[in-house]
Amino acid sequence: MSEDKTEDLGKPISSCHDENANTSQGTFRTIEIDYNDNGAFGTSHSPFVFAAALLASFGGFSFGYDQGVISLILVMPQFVDQFPETGSHSPHHGFHVGLMTGMLELGAFIGCLFFPYIADRISRKGAISVATGFFCVGAVIQTVAINYNTLVAGRFICGMGMGALAMGAPLYISEIAPPNLRGSLLVLEAISIVIGATIAYWITYGTRYIDSSWSFRGPFLIQIFPALVVGGGIHFFPFSPRWLAMVGRDKEGLHSLATLRRRGTSDETVQLEWKGILTEVRFQNELLALQYSDPRSFVSELKQWADLFRPRYFKRTLVAIGIPFFQQFSGINAFVYYAPTFFASLGQSYNNSLILSGLINVCQFVAGIPTFLFLDHVGRRKLAIFGAIAMGIPHFIMAGIYSAFSTDWPAHKVGGWVGVALIYVYVLCYACSYGPLAWTLPAEIFPSSRRSKGVGIATATIWLSNFIIGVVVPQMLISLGWGTFLFFGFFCLTAAVFSFLFVPETSRKSLEEIAATFGDNLEDNEAEIRRRVEREVWAEAQLGNEDTSV
Repeated sequence: MSEDKTEDLGKPISSCHDENANTSQGTFRTIEIDYNDNGAFGTSHSPFVFAAALLASFGGFSFGYDQGVISLILVMPQFVDQFPETGSHSPHHGFHVGLMTGMLELGAFIGCLFFPYIADRISRKGAISVATGFFCVGAVIQTVAINYNTLVAGRFICGMGMGALAMGAPLYISEIAPPNLRGSLLVLEAISIVIGATIAYWITYGTRYIDSSWSFRGPFLIQIFPALVVGGGIHFFPFSPRWLAMVGRDKEGLHSLATLRRRGTSDETVQLEWKGILTEVRFQNELLALQYSDPRSFVSELKQWADLFRPRYFKRTLVAIGIPFFQQFSGINAFVYYAPTFFASLGQSYNNSLILSGLINVCQFVAGIPTFLFLDHVGRRKLAIFGAIAMGIPHFIMAGIYSAFSTDWPAHKVGGWVGVALIYVYVLCYACSYGPLAWTLPAEIFPSSRRSKGVGIATATIWLSNFIIGVVVPQMLISLGWGTFLFFGFFCLTAAVFSFLFVPETSRKSLEEIAATFGDNLEDNEAEIRRRVEREVWAEAQLGNEDTSV
């Protein structure tokens, strides 16, 4: 480190950052970290972080791939012949289709609840590999299934791995990314979902001409290979520096951070970021030790989940649950899973419905690119408020058109095409806002001791909401008709109000700075612990600097 910075290393973080920080009341701020490579364009200066984030984000590819496959095989005659319960002439076919579709999301919900425990014990990377194993087993069962019950079981097991993979990516990315690139790198998860859905859809579009059951078994089998790449390839990249700090491997943690930043361990900015990480992790660990005699026991683990709903963390948890909930109840997966059904209900032919459905994912991909480039410039809060309003408007217009013309689409072809256009407008607005936000915000807002569980409860909300949407939408279209669009539009506007009231701005802040964004106030004894930890961490840094100079 440079000599002019040595004097600062003996001071608490709050002193270095802001002489006016009110430590007497327990309000702390951390040093602002700036690597001067802002937004997505800065990834060119951080290729190692970008590559690690890109690989991890392909956990989302698996989720998207299933979306792309399932939306097309549901209307594939070969699939209906093999599993007649899903055919339109079968009693309760709406329920059977919804259950088969949604069982994957139910499994993902279960997987999210167990992933944090594994991720905290064996590392973020190790947990991703475990999740890959579950995913591949489920994919094999789906591929060889000869009856409906086996297919549903395979989707449940596959979902357990998929849910954990989709959660592991934002958790790992948020902990390795520098503050100025974190938003853009977290958007990779949403983009990977769309890429997976697009590739799977057009693969399945081609295989539908195969006369045998391999028309749908082939796409089921293919999804195994990208998952294996993620599970194996992730071990070529560093451990999360924050996880290494959590388990007391400080020397490895500093080297991991320096490797990710492509700078030396003595680099001034790397040292500042590392000391901020150490302070937050040690402080959180001491709080856990005070609260629980054995923080690693099963009972303590359950209590830590319950802690997410305590006053201190409740606002974070509210945002972490609310944004993913509104993401799903804006209606996106209703269109992704059942797009051919929606387009057919707007008067489109069978072949047109399939082509138009495939273009939905293309729209998502196109809209995701500017979000990747500019999310760290635009900010999360504005996107959450105005994105929700923009999603709601097409739904309300669609409800009117569907109500007016659905009884005779052949006589109102223009109205049908306007309905198609409105679906695309909604998808574009979604992909620019709530598509990435539901993966970005929850990974940023929790302290180190609660981050894996916070991301877990957020991702579990996605899967549970997704399961509900997958099960009820077929019957909603039958029973409510135009009311289906009114239903989704209402939730979009509610999301705008929710975001205005509760969502803070987190862009361009380090994970350790975001606590101040939520107005954390420590009790007197906690404030004293925080000050002591800060002094210890920075005293260690000063001592290390003196040892180096000897």
